[in-house]
Amino acid sequence: MLEAETSGISAVQKTFAYEYIDQEVTASSRHYVDRLFDLDPQKVLQGVMLLYLLQQETSSTELRTECAVVLGSLAMGTENNVKSLLDCHIIPALLQGLLLPDLKFIEACLRCLRTIFISPVTPEDLLYTDATVISHLMALLSRSRYTQEYICQIFSHCCKLQHWHSCGFKSLPQPLLCANGPDHQTILFNHGAVQNIAHLLVSTSYKVRMQALKCFSVLAFENPQVSMTLVNVSVDGELLPQIFVKMLQRDKPIEMQLTSAKCLTSMCRAGAIRTDDSCIVLKTLPCLVRMCSKERLLEERVEGAETLAYLIETDVELQRIASITDHLIVMLADYFKYPSSVSAITDIKRLDHDLKHAHELRQAAFKLYASLGANDEDIRKKIIETENMMDRIVNGLSESSIKVRLAAVRCLHSLSRSVQQLRTSFQDHAVWKPLMKVLQNAPNEILVVASSTLCNLLLEFSPSKEPILESGAIELLCSLTQSENLALRVNGIWALMNMAFQAEQKIKSDILRGLSTEQLFQLLSDSDVNVLMKTLGLLRNLLSTRPHIDHIMSTHGKQIMQAVTLILEGEHNIEVKEQTLCILANIADGTTAKELIMTNDDILQKIKYYMSHSNAKLQLAAMFCISNLIWNEEEGSQERQDKLRDMGIVDILHKLSQSSDPNLCDKAKTALQQYLA
Repeated sequence: MLEAETSGISAVQKTFAYEYIDQEVTASSRHYVDRLFDLDPQKVLQGVMLLYLLQQETSSTELRTECAVVLGSLAMGTENNVKSLLDCHIIPALLQGLLLPDLKFIEACLRCLRTIFISPVTPEDLLYTDATVISHLMALLSRSRYTQEYICQIFSHCCKLQHWHSCGFKSLPQPLLCANGPDHQTILFNHGAVQNIAHLLVSTSYKVRMQALKCFSVLAFENPQVSMTLVNVSVDGELLPQIFVKMLQRDKPIEMQLTSAKCLTSMCRAGAIRTDDSCIVLKTLPCLVRMCSKERLLEERVEGAETLAYLIETDVELQRIASITDHLIVMLADYFKYPSSVSAITDIKRLDHDLKHAHELRQAAFKLYASLGANDEDIRKKIIETENMMDRIVNGLSESSIKVRLAAVRCLHSLSRSVQQLRTSFQDHAVWKPLMKVLQNAPNEILVVASSTLCNLLLEFSPSKEPILESGAIELLCSLTQSENLALRVNGIWALMNMAFQAEQKIKSDILRGLSTEQLFQLLSDSDVNVLMKTLGLLRNLLSTRPHIDHIMSTHGKQIMQAVTLILEGEHNIEVKEQTLCILANIADGTTAKELIMTNDDILQKIKYYMSHSNAKLQLAAMFCISNLIWNEEEGSQERQDKLRDMGIVDILHKLSQSSDPNLCDKAKTALQQYLA
């Protein structure tokens, strides 16, 4: 056993340094540490005895406690130190130590565990490998203020959703899954975390209050179950939301204000607190705006902006309130001014700090602008009019940091919802160029947002539509429709649908060529209804204006009619069937194309069936088909009318002309007039 442990530790003999050994290490344990720095392998081997001694029942409690303290100090060193300690199975050893009765030893083990779990190299799942560990930790919460502080800290770090909003909002990472199924939040919740930790929010120790608060901020994030429970928990007669509100008052430390604002934000987003509740509108939102001001530290400004972006992301009213609070839109422009210009070499530390946070600041500002401009045209206008805003977004699209690129694309996507901006600012800055570049080679999370933005830039009134087409967009979008990622398939086909709207025949032909019949069928049999609806929308846009309808049906008619038949026979919802009947109505409007319907008795029977369907939308769509087939002024109309009369269509039209639905009634009467003319 000792040899196995030794091999793990030996790699770190030179990386341990005295500066990482905290003041809690007593003189008597110094010689163990000395041996870890010694170049003699034999002495290093003796240094590894720390972990061995910690686990020996024959060791005195004092010695075991000292071993835990020194190991905790070593864990404060480099990441390599932590890796080596993990390789030596330090976590099971320390967890085992928690079963002993001595409080000082338990605290030393917890402090060491806390330090190890804080490290980014420690997998959170290591806390959940044994089902009894969590319940034992819950039981230890009552032992002392130190056990409370360390255990809450361990829970916070082992219930991590990678990083608060690290991937932007729509694609937020889900809680990490444990091998045995439920996610960390659920495990902690089921072990009574809320009830066991709530009373710590009123502890006399600031550190305990703070760690309990941090614990709730990660437990409640994206979790309606936890959030709904928190709303109704009271401590000393006061509900938790009221306690959180007190904690975000101006006289409280900044980290407390920020963390309680996070808790309230999570509860609001989970639907546990209404967005118009005074604790959100008058307390949480203003607190987060305060965190964005120049007076705050850079890291506080980052966290404030990201949390505010998440709070207001889906609520129009909160977006409006935030946009007029403390000149927020202008205030955020300052986030792009780091690192600030350095005049003297004495500022080198400041420069290093600024550089470190510059990416995070830009990312946070882009995210908040994206949330602010999600719905309101006036807010979007204000954002775009902020100094150099479009240039900043364009620069953001080519940044080396993937997180900044993603946030910049999100911001662009939000602003691209504006018809006015698509026609002006987007055109002035040729935004489509860097966007197309982003689409050439990016990870899926960026591709999803970038392709959504492209959908907006391809709307018929957008001046960017033509240059995008010329830059090879069809090929790119057709390849997206083959993606395994559902959102990319939807966006690829959506963009093609927008591209085909009122397009010239060459573009339509290029789209059909790029997609291939096989891929079109693949999309029409996609299990996702959004993909199916957008593909039908594309077909409907391709089959518009007579010459185009006739041309496309002459080359792809057989396959399209086959697809239409499949969908009308399949188990699909009303919207899908209605869209399919509208495609048939467009085909029926063609000059030569309509013969593909008239010579297909199966399709004609289906149209007849839908004329008598219980759903008025489907009846109306089927009637459009009939109207286009029997229209008098067109060649061959008499033969078509006769054939449809023989099928019993006129009888159905008479019946529908008596319908209580005015649309059906009018349409039936108009169709009957064609027979009388």
